[in-house]
Amino acid sequence: MWYVAFGVVSGHIRRNLLPQGTAAGDAWSYNRLERLTYMGVVFALFPLIIWTGLAMSPAFVAAVPGADAVFGGRQSARTLHFLLSVLLVVFVLVHVAMVWRAGFRRRVVAMITGRADETPL
Repeated sequence: MWYVAFGVVSGHIRRNLLPQGTAAGDAWSYNRLERLTYMGVVFALFPLIIWTGLAMSPAFVAAVPGADAVFGGRQSARTLHFLLSVLLVVFVLVHVAMVWRAGFRRRVVAMITGRADETPL
């Protein structure tokens, strides 16, 4: 929630995640598929993982009746939660593989410092 709120207020979501054209050869910007994937993870995958996780909890369902009915019951929420978690793990593995392929050390330094230096380290 804080990530989304900060991203909206600071303009990060509009500037870096909403799909838009990127300059050809700009290796340090996200392409459209990456942007759409990140938006899907932030605004669909994470909220669904949280909601299905809560829908499995008897205490939450007692406090919010029908929270599990949205997914067709507790077992369906459990199955969806598992599948969404698998999708999240696949996203992380693909993301790490892409960072590794693009030059792990340079990419990690760029992520930490916020500067995209084209010179090899």
